[in-house]
Amino acid sequence: MTENGRPKLAVWKFASCDGCQLTLLNCEDELIPLAGAVEIAYFPEATRAVVAGPYDVSLVEGSVTTTADAERIQEVRKASRLLVTIGACATSGGIQALRNFADVAEYRSIVYAHPEYVETLERSTPIAAHVTVDYELHGCPVDSTQLLEVLAAFVQDRRPRIPSYSVCVECKRRGSLCVAVAHGTPCLGPVTLAGCGALCPAFARGCYGCFGPQDTANTESMADRLSVLGMDESQVLRVFRTFNAGAEAFRAESERHAGARHDTERQHTEERESQQHEEATP
Repeated sequence: MTENGRPKLAVWKFASCDGCQLTLLNCEDELIPLAGAVEIAYFPEATRAVVAGPYDVSLVEGSVTTTADAERIQEVRKASRLLVTIGACATSGGIQALRNFADVAEYRSIVYAHPEYVETLERSTPIAAHVTVDYELHGCPVDSTQLLEVLAAFVQDRRPRIPSYSVCVECKRRGSLCVAVAHGTPCLGPVTLAGCGALCPAFARGCYGCFGPQDTANTESMADRLSVLGMDESQVLRVFRTFNAGAEAFRAESERHAGARHDTERQHTEERESQQHEEATP
């Protein structure tokens, strides 16, 4: 608490695009009463002023991708009474978690002129893989209403009211047609956590899974349905490897299809080699 009795809020950035912090800044009018209820003690994106910790609540954006970040998040945890992760990067490793399925050294050599100057971990991991997290807010980026709800709940000393159901419920509430049923459009809505207001389906586009898997996601059945709608193994693999590729449910499903694709490619290779051998045989 500050001297005036207001709780201290800190906002921290790790490996991310800053989109979740910008979501908070874009609240504009809502930030005025919030600033009156809490002391924004540390928020480099918004102000150069710094109030020393400890902090009553810390919002953490971004994943851990370097040794320095792995050490820094420990210090943030020690300085924070409550720690809330915001966004796909902080909760599941983000889009950068695609490195977890690849050869990072090879990527570095292709992207950077001097890869020897780049220090990075082999995996991009969520904050919860390193420290205890009190609450997680999902999304790429987070939803401003949910973000303000969490902060309001903290100030009012109550539990946040955040949904755990799927995007399909939001589609029904806003009266949107089911794009999968009406148009045969592949959509991750049934296995994706609500929070976006079913934005993509409202514009006749399938859900991309920005908010990650909902708490009872049946990804295997979802994948089977995507196949019925015309996706092959490689396409199903790709839809589970986007914003939340490192989320456990999506990771496991994508690896199942990666294995199936590998088996298919090996079978095709063997068939081609066999055909070439037969053609070469007099």
